[in-house]
Amino acid sequence: MGDISENAKKAILVVDDSSTMRRIMKLSLTRLGYSNIEEAQNGVEGFSKAQAKQYDCIITDWNMPEMDGLEMAKKLRATPNYQKTPIMMVTTEGGKQEVIEALMQGINSYIVKPFNEETLAGKMQSLFGN
Repeated sequence: MGDISENAKKAILVVDDSSTMRRIMKLSLTRLGYSNIEEAQNGVEGFSKAQAKQYDCIITDWNMPEMDGLEMAKKLRATPNYQKTPIMMVTTEGGKQEVIEALMQGINSYIVKPFNEETLAGKMQSLFGN
């Protein structure tokens, strides 16, 4: 499961236009031992927060108003601080073509909604290598 105290130190940004989805994600991450979690409601806000603070991981929805998750990920990858930071896409877009496009744009991991906590735990472990 990884070192809980190490998980607690990791700064995570959850970007989703659904407040319910952000709440579910935050609750799941908290149960997995992560406690340094912040939220943004679209890619514009997420990108702005990421410019102001360095996060250890960004979890984003794909489809959002103003700036979608893929566009935000592309912009983050173009900045020196986020070239290697793990970015996970959590979305209803589960088609093979969408997954391939996301991975080609620098997304490290992908979860199709709906998902369970076990799936999230496995993806977080693989992102952080523990």
